Amino acid sequence: MSRPKPQILLESINKSTYRSDQVLEADGVWAVFYDNRPINLKTTNILVNYPGPKYRKVSHSNQGHAINLAKKLNAQFKTDKFTVVLLNHGTTIWPTDC
Repeated sequence: MSRPKPQILLESINKSTYRSDQVLEADGVWAVFYDNRPINLKTTNILVNYPGPKYRKVSHSNQGHAINLAKKLNAQFKTDKFTVVLLNHGTTIWPTDC
């Protein structure tokens, strides 16, 4: 079964590079939470300080990616407190005149 095509809201085509940017409709953003709180996820090498810490994505526009990450983190940390939360409405913070 194929994935349904998303609704295209806006499209911009650069005529010199032939690059097309499309704004697609989404149901929301899925974020990984720990113990009902939003998180960041940082990876570092404990032996050397190069190239420095890397921050991994914990919010995704695809539900499956967020669920796979939560399952992996639950297995890695031997817990069941990592969950996936659908963010589909929120407070507008920029621009401030909204």
